[in-house]
Amino acid sequence: IKSMDTRTLVNQALKQAMKDKSAQRLSTLRLINAAIKDKEIAARGGDGDATIGDADILAILGKMTKQRNESARAYEEGSRLDLAERELEEIAIIEEFLPKQLDDDEIRAAVKAAVTGSGAASIRDMGKVMG
Repeated sequence: IKSMDTRTLVNQALKQAMKDKSAQRLSTLRLINAAIKDKEIAARGGDGDATIGDADILAILGKMTKQRNESARAYEEGSRLDLAERELEEIAIIEEFLPKQLDDDEIRAAVKAAVTGSGAASIRDMGKVMG
């Protein structure tokens, strides 16, 4: 699935949500498309057409997820659990298009592999590990 760009995946999911008559999913996917189009318009400025890449789209999705997390927290503090739940549902939909996040054990294993692979022996070798 990753061979397709994120924009294509979102558009396919949007079409499927229309077929499935899934209102919540359709609404969230439309918000994603609108955010992508807004970013393209801003990037375009005054000349022709500018398209944004996958990295920009992933940044937009990350920002949308962060905003919804903050909103959900605020709704929970205000005892509006219905609205908080809706925000969390939107987060789940948006995260479908983001790369999988590593858990703590996977991060530890990756760091250990990098340290071992670089031959680092002390804190002074940190540059080798990071390079």
